Amino acid sequence: MITVVGTGTGAPVPEGLLAGAALVVGGRRHLDAVRLPEGAERVVLGPLAPALDSIAECLGKKVVVLASGDPGFFGIVRALAERFGAERLDVRPGVSSVATAFARLGLPWDDAVVVSAHGRDLRTAVNVCRAHPKVAVLTGPGAGPAELGAALGDGRVLVVASALGDPERERVERVTPAGAAARDWGTAVSVVLCLDEAGALGAVRTVAGVPDRPTRWALDEGAFAHRDSMITKFEVRALALARLGPRLGDLVWDVGAGSGSVAVECARLGAAVVAVEKAADGVERIRANAEAHGVEVRAVHGSAPEALAGLADDPDAVFVGGGGRELPAVVGACARRARRTVVVAMAALDRVPAAREALTAAGFTCDGVLLQSSRLAPLPGDVTRLAATNPVFLLWGVRTPVSSEGVTE
Repeated sequence: MITVVGTGTGAPVPEGLLAGAALVVGGRRHLDAVRLPEGAERVVLGPLAPALDSIAECLGKKVVVLASGDPGFFGIVRALAERFGAERLDVRPGVSSVATAFARLGLPWDDAVVVSAHGRDLRTAVNVCRAHPKVAVLTGPGAGPAELGAALGDGRVLVVASALGDPERERVERVTPAGAAARDWGTAVSVVLCLDEAGALGAVRTVAGVPDRPTRWALDEGAFAHRDSMITKFEVRALALARLGPRLGDLVWDVGAGSGSVAVECARLGAAVVAVEKAADGVERIRANAEAHGVEVRAVHGSAPEALAGLADDPDAVFVGGGGRELPAVVGACARRARRTVVVAMAALDRVPAAREALTAAGFTCDGVLLQSSRLAPLPGDVTRLAATNPVFLLWGVRTPVSSEGVTE
């Protein structure tokens, strides 16, 4: 049996639990905090594979693994269960660093999104922090408070919890992202909370963790403030959203955003969103629509493609709406930076070939449709007719994956 013990957030290893152990595995600080039984082998956790191999050699003997907090929560339980089977594990969880950090603040965390940046791409954590008001980030080398703060920018408060459970070294500090970026935090950081403090208490939840997905999307135009019907119609939005695939951890650009209807819909589906709009009143309209739907959208005032140069982070997906003579240049600029998909909506037939060429020239596989729809419309006498909407071309480009050898798949 492999006994996995959660410790390190104030919970000591139960007395007698190590008795008779042939092998004790754990982080250096966990091992230094306990008295090992005579004759027990000690393995310091670094790279996981050698430690798992040592455990495999001791199967049939008593093995104890010391871990931080709750080892089943982004912890070593997954690797142990995959290698040896869950039936071989006796897990004794402690209190997770996330639960402890929120407890120190006196805040509930059933509405928090928890994201790990330990050994993972930091950009996912950054985009989750941009999109949601209460996020816990599990950090790691190269993905700590400084890197998170530098990437995040203004609009959030970071709470850096270090050495949780250590009565002498524990610290819980509120800092701005810029303040976090300017410091060397060392190796004692347990977790970073990223908060919009105005909404820190949150609403009563039924399902913990990931925010509720909307029950409807491709909302009616009447759900958004717009000018002179200058808004992407819901039929077009429905297919655009399907091709964009916005999700938690993504960054989406809405370029030529107009009312921001596409931007808001992407944010409602969990993505971090930047909306670029050249009209000043349009920028204010985007902000009002985002606030009305309770989502975060960063509205940028400027004309594409020039305004795109000021956006530091490359998007996962881009929606390009409207566009005049500059459309091919805008599409090309977006395609050069998009990691996954670019979707372009056009009313003018003449723009289609150039937009398609811009996508294919950037290495995208391109497809598209002409959308023509007719809506039910009432007539006098309690009868109904079909009212045609203006046809719209929708093109989408998908980046062709490249293998690790640099060969197009």
